Amino acid sequence: MISGASIPDQRPIRRRKLYEEVVDRLEAAINDGHYAPGDQLPAERELMEAYGVGRTAIREALFALQRMGLIVISSGERARVSQPSAGTMIDELSGVARHLLARPGGAHHFQQARTMFEVGVARLAAETATPEDVAKLEAALAANKAALEQGRGFERTDVAFHFVLAEITRNPIFTALHTGLTEWLTEQRTTSLKARGAAQAAFTAHERICRAVAARDPQAAGDAMYAHLAEVGDFYWKASDV
Repeated sequence: MISGASIPDQRPIRRRKLYEEVVDRLEAAINDGHYAPGDQLPAERELMEAYGVGRTAIREALFALQRMGLIVISSGERARVSQPSAGTMIDELSGVARHLLARPGGAHHFQQARTMFEVGVARLAAETATPEDVAKLEAALAANKAALEQGRGFERTDVAFHFVLAEITRNPIFTALHTGLTEWLTEQRTTSLKARGAAQAAFTAHERICRAVAARDPQAAGDAMYAHLAEVGDFYWKASDV
């Protein structure tokens, strides 16, 4: 008798819902190029007849495909195939992210995730930056300095500086993640920058990061970003008692 331990992949087989099968078939048709971006999908009745399922299964499948960013549904029109983007992925994660942030320890977890992400971005930016990229980063730093001296707009220029770093990597997933983290951690950034000396400390850190990127020094860029975000975290924890 063969023991259960010898059977590979012993996960229970899940009974799938009809709409999930429809999702798989339509997703495959889109990925295979049968339906290209901009094309309309067949009408609901055509899909019902083709797949032998009811209207509910078709509509649930279409809504699922819309959440995946594969189609757009407009009132009174047939669903149309769209071009998915990294931003679509982040939009889908936003609700989950806000829920996780609200849980005990959520802010700490997100700060840790942000640190790992932005340290990697800084290192990659230093490896790949062109002279034009460096000039753009220096311009963002100059705007950051002007906001500091004028006493207004520092948070906006802070976000812009970090976004330019993400842009330098030329990875659309990184720029989308940056946008998502900026949205999810707005309260943290706002609170930490209200602390006395926080804006000056952030600008000084940005200077170090910019110099490291301009010098094409990934280690220095990563170290400077790590120190910067550790300092941001300290300002935030002291201000909020999280």
